[in-house]
Amino acid sequence: MTNKEILDIAMRQSAIDINAEVSDFTKDENVIVKAAIGPLARKYYKEPIACNFVSYGSNIVASVKDEYRDIVEEYLKKFEFYHCFETPNMHWLDDRMKTYDYRVCYMAEYFLPDLNVLKRVESKYQLKVLSHEEFDVLYLPQWSNALCSDRKELDVLGVGAFDNDKLIGLAACSADCDAMWQIGVDVLPEYRRQGIASSITSNLAVEIINRGKVPFYCCAWSNIKSVRNALRSGFMPAWVEMTIKPADMIEEK
Repeated sequence: MTNKEILDIAMRQSAIDINAEVSDFTKDENVIVKAAIGPLARKYYKEPIACNFVSYGSNIVASVKDEYRDIVEEYLKKFEFYHCFETPNMHWLDDRMKTYDYRVCYMAEYFLPDLNVLKRVESKYQLKVLSHEEFDVLYLPQWSNALCSDRKELDVLGVGAFDNDKLIGLAACSADCDAMWQIGVDVLPEYRRQGIASSITSNLAVEIINRGKVPFYCCAWSNIKSVRNALRSGFMPAWVEMTIKPADMIEEK
């Protein structure tokens, strides 16, 4: 794969996720499409979603339920597209969606591997590739970013760092869709700041690519520690998303 092929795969998946066309993400103007979650969308997209905003840096593609289209159209016309993902402008949208018992919920930045930079980062600790079958005993709080106990069947591959026989760091990926596997990573607190996270993340990314899949990495843009790990591991920012969900669901969280 090349960087362009990886980006094309990501855009195709985003189009599937939000019922858009691939070409929508590269237009100079914003695009609004009818909201729908198809059978091939990433597994973590769940209804109800009032609207989802996605940007690859050229515009916003907004997937919107019909009853909220007027609000979203006004919002996208009111602010420059990259300012729609930040306060105070975001409060304008949140206040209007609150009337319908919806609020701004998930906001995240997504990273893709840069093949000009990606390489296996070495570690002074032993690294081991782990398969799905080896995860059964690892669904513990200390590995909750790397593995998801609610969707165990999607956790397909991992790289662990070991101090003798002790697992001290784990990067694992979930097959959230056919072409792209998402990486999560955890390192035990007493072993942090030794480069373990970037070592297991980069090695897992290479393993994923060797299997013909695209690795991707997600975090909140305020999570500087995680962003730094993405960059050190050979990833680069690719797209951002913001999702509007029911207010009662947000309150529960």
